[in-house]
Amino acid sequence: MSTNQTVVVTGASSGLGLSIARAFLDLGYNVVGNGRSQARLDEAAAVLGNPERFLGVAGDISLPATAEILFERAIARFGKVDVLVNNAGIFNAKPFADFTVEEIDALIDTNLRGFVYPSQVAARHMSARKEGHIINITASVALHPDRNVPATIAVLIKGGLNDATRALALELSPYNVKVTAVAPGIIETPMHAPETHGFLSGLNPAGRLGRPEDIADAVVYLANSSFINGVVLPVDGGATTGRW
Repeated sequence: MSTNQTVVVTGASSGLGLSIARAFLDLGYNVVGNGRSQARLDEAAAVLGNPERFLGVAGDISLPATAEILFERAIARFGKVDVLVNNAGIFNAKPFADFTVEEIDALIDTNLRGFVYPSQVAARHMSARKEGHIINITASVALHPDRNVPATIAVLIKGGLNDATRALALELSPYNVKVTAVAPGIIETPMHAPETHGFLSGLNPAGRLGRPEDIADAVVYLANSSFINGVVLPVDGGATTGRW
């Protein structure tokens, strides 16, 4: 099956990005995946098993040149970009006062600049074509902070991305370009050691960790919607609904 639709996924070599890439490939999309390492992208391509519809483009997504090259390669190979998924991100939960300069810089580079530069390129490309969709992966803790998860820096950046999602959706709406976000809760990825799963599972009323496929399903749902714009969709087992 082929849809002649192309999606760019940042942070596509593992974790949530790999699951998102797989979900779009299963729907017949062309997928252009970005990651820092070409070797890891090549490994992801082998796992995904669709060499004719998957293109890995390595580079630091916090650099504007990487975003330009990513779209240039995507357009040269597949003709256009219909969806951008800003998935690349790092999460560091620790007391606010303990963050080092290096840790703050890394979070700003990946989580903030990694959204701004590819979204700028996408906005120009999609506005000119009068169609497209930008989907941001943020964090549900930015919607509903939890004292058990000290994550003020994440709330600062991801919360800003939640608001930027709404603002950019309004800005680009005259050009028929949608902007939405998925705000994951705690997802079972290699980021979380197995011995922490019991504690982490208790941080939402569902009593379990989410799966990468849960996030991929939500991203695909938004990408396929025709009348949803500017929303931030929590996928967190109900953690942002209130107290339990």
